[in-house]
Amino acid sequence: MSADSKLVTIGRITGTHGIRGLVKVHLYSGDDTTLRTVGQILLSLPDGSRHLVTPTGIQGHGRKTLLSLAGYDGINEVLPLVGGDLLVRRDQLPEPDEGEFYWADLIGLRVFTEGGDALGTLREIIETGSNDVYVVKGEGRECLIPATDDVVRKIDLNAGTMTVSPLEGMLDL
Repeated sequence: MSADSKLVTIGRITGTHGIRGLVKVHLYSGDDTTLRTVGQILLSLPDGSRHLVTPTGIQGHGRKTLLSLAGYDGINEVLPLVGGDLLVRRDQLPEPDEGEFYWADLIGLRVFTEGGDALGTLREIIETGSNDVYVVKGEGRECLIPATDDVVRKIDLNAGTMTVSPLEGMLDL
């Protein structure tokens, strides 16, 4: 699969809303711009099945987004969708602004300190209220790296690396 056709998870269906087939979606980017521009989305369900779906309505609802899908008109039709991931092709996404990155581009980066010490590979990103936290796993340990400018000094997607300046005590076991 080419880099442009790589699938990127943009959100997850977290529940239903009402009886008319609306689903609640948690979008990883924090806004619904991608949903409004892509046309069709690949829905990957917990049972392993995948379905191409077309959004027909998108509206904000607190910290969630409500989404209606063509052909899904009632609660009984959307209940099996809960827990499903929304995926799009990487080439469907707009280019991120300078200094911004898609999670899918960060997962798998090799992480080093400014001194050149290898910490491991970025395996997961935890969303918190103030900033994301990068979970880096390496030789028998796991490091939690706050995604702040003070700590993350450089991201080089071409080289597949991230350079960090750990806070005092961050790497103590």
